[in-house]
Amino acid sequence: MFVQMRKTIVTEGNADKVVERFSREGIIEKQPGFIDLTVMVKKVRRGDEEVLVQVRWESEEDWKNWEKSDAHIAGHKANLGQPKPDYIVSTEGGKYEVVTVKQAVK
Repeated sequence: MFVQMRKTIVTEGNADKVVERFSREGIIEKQPGFIDLTVMVKKVRRGDEEVLVQVRWESEEDWKNWEKSDAHIAGHKANLGQPKPDYIVSTEGGKYEVVTVKQAVK
């Protein structure tokens, strides 16, 4: 299994905008090898908020095929040259190979 993670820091009160963007139905769900997409919001009392998006794939090859697909590229080209929203403080990503998974014993 292969996991892509993206952490986005946003100004206070704006996490819901990032959550909404990643919660809408899209074309990624129809891609071969796509397992699921999870959106998490870090609990904070005040200040900047953190949204973590995890996308799980059957393999790194499936993820690579998505990254170079016409649909994925077209989605990014549509936003090319547009300024990032002013509520986004920073974005950071990473890619991980899953080496161990533990499941509940029933």
